[in-house]
Amino acid sequence: MKKNVLMTTAMAAVLGVAAGAAAAQEVRFMCYSDGNECEVYEDVLSRFEAANPGIDVVVDVVPYQAILENLPVQLAAGTGPDIAKVTDLGGLNEYYLDLAPYVDRDYWESNFGGTLGWYRGTAGGDGIYGMHSQLTITGAFVNASLFEQAGIEMPANDATWDEWAAAARAVAEATDADFPMAIDRSGHRVAGPAISYGAQLFDEDGNGRLVDDGFTAFAQQFVDWHNDGTIARDVWAGQGGATYRDAAQEFINGELVFYYSGSWQVGRMDEQVGDFFDWQVVGSPCGPAGACSGMPGGAGIVGFSQTEHPEAVAAVIDYLAQADVYAEVTARTRNLPAHLGVANAGVEFEGASPAAAAALSAFAADLGDVSPIAFAYQGYAGNRAMYGITVERLSQAIVGELTVAEAMERAAADLEAAMAEAN
Repeated sequence: MKKNVLMTTAMAAVLGVAAGAAAAQEVRFMCYSDGNECEVYEDVLSRFEAANPGIDVVVDVVPYQAILENLPVQLAAGTGPDIAKVTDLGGLNEYYLDLAPYVDRDYWESNFGGTLGWYRGTAGGDGIYGMHSQLTITGAFVNASLFEQAGIEMPANDATWDEWAAAARAVAEATDADFPMAIDRSGHRVAGPAISYGAQLFDEDGNGRLVDDGFTAFAQQFVDWHNDGTIARDVWAGQGGATYRDAAQEFINGELVFYYSGSWQVGRMDEQVGDFFDWQVVGSPCGPAGACSGMPGGAGIVGFSQTEHPEAVAAVIDYLAQADVYAEVTARTRNLPAHLGVANAGVEFEGASPAAAAALSAFAADLGDVSPIAFAYQGYAGNRAMYGITVERLSQAIVGELTVAEAMERAAADLEAAMAEAN
């Protein structure tokens, strides 16, 4: 096993096995981590290599931004890796290797049937294009210690966004916390709240549609909260374009009362918050449309059709999909399993504190409240364009470059142009 960090070249293989290494098929795996995922993959794939001496897996560890921005450019140029961990599940479908000829279809359909469609993009069909490695759901982290210091009770499980905003403002004022609320600068992250405000995200023909009364109502509320200090302004207003930015560090530093992000942050909170303060997960608040929806999502491991070693690529991914390996990775990385067999058997998360175990259970329980619109949106091939448009136009409204009405008008035009170009 070789490992490259930030695309730097690792040291040469041991000279004693140089002849064997020269004959091996090299498979490059571009990997990003929310926590320790790449480290764990490197470990388990060393066992794969021991059992398959003709395949040498090189793990290239990159920042998440490289997956979003650099990987699509490389794939378009024909210079991409053999395998990658991705989040634009359907949007990159044109580059995927169909694993179906190389794997046990019945096994994959039985264990990953609920997520295989997310990778098929607009082509649809029945190809097997990726293994969903991390099932995630968006939701809120709350600094319970700040609520206790303020002497304010947390809102109930079915509380609305308005109720949480009022409570977070009251806690911040009582404790001198820097920020009442923050939401990651991401079109994916605000989709669940928008759905809860009534956004449909699709027209009657199933085509993507951003702007309707529900989405506009959410946009207005979101901008208003930035303007009145409810939401930490710099998370969205301090960046340009569609650049991603989270607010995890503000929460970890104890500066933030309510942080809307997702289940992939549990390991980071567990490790970095420690006993600095008590925190917990409360799921997704409810909106005026009656929904209390987060967004499902996560990451998957995919192979690319431009690879010179399709059978080796399929063998690597199929190995990671086997129940014992998948369960081990899930336990060690503290992620929710998308593998039905592993999920049904239950996962004992390795090294998780009581707070982290409770948080993961809370996120898992919240999956039942996810709107069908959210599931459809996660698998929609045009969602990446819609996410980017959402971030750009909402940000312009937040900083005052556009009114909300103008931002919605331009978002609708942006999406129409993007769809026309895609077709």
